Amino acid sequence: MPLLRKAWKWVRRIFLWLFIAQLLYIVVLKWVNPPITITQLQSWLSGNGLKRDYIGRKSVPYNMKLAVIAAEDQLFADHHGFDWKSIRKAMRYNNRKPGRIRGGSTISQQVAKNVFLWQGRSWVRKALEAYFTFMIELTWGKKRILHVYLNVIETGDGIFGVEEAARKYFKKPASLLTRQEAALIAACLPNPKRLRVSPPSNYISSRSRFIARQMGFIEADPDLQRIIR
Repeated sequence: MPLLRKAWKWVRRIFLWLFIAQLLYIVVLKWVNPPITITQLQSWLSGNGLKRDYIGRKSVPYNMKLAVIAAEDQLFADHHGFDWKSIRKAMRYNNRKPGRIRGGSTISQQVAKNVFLWQGRSWVRKALEAYFTFMIELTWGKKRILHVYLNVIETGDGIFGVEEAARKYFKKPASLLTRQEAALIAACLPNPKRLRVSPPSNYISSRSRFIARQMGFIEADPDLQRIIR
């Protein structure tokens, strides 16, 4: 029994230190870019490479911010990390068609997953995703969440972030992307390994035009403007 009590004491101590460490890491990432993510490491280890170029918040183009919100999370300015309506809709769809998975993740959830966790659909990962989503919404704020998202999001095989995507697909820095070019990159985000920015398929061309129209619809939202300006 003394041995078990001693072991339990050490287990609690380890968990306490791990909890403190992850809290400190979350706070540090409010100002410092993630050194590497699990997804980026997996890409490198699998032979797809790791090409990225983090850029500062002021260097992220307005068009790209607007495009990803229009494509991925139009309620980004209004929710606190979770779009419950979309989540319930995705769950109903997945229950009806278990072989085809539809996600309902917000930009905040995607950042939590891509920065702190691994890819997958286990309940453990989803629970951790919910925790990290809550924490970054609480500590980072919307501008920082969007900035990190645009730096770490996968935009092709071994390609991460919009700066690398702009140079890869359009031979220019992200700051020079046109509205339509930003929409093309955003159109491929649901599945960047399968969907191609260049040359775009008929589906991607159509989806990018739809995203460009949505950009026009949501652009005047004053809450959104406070985030992307």
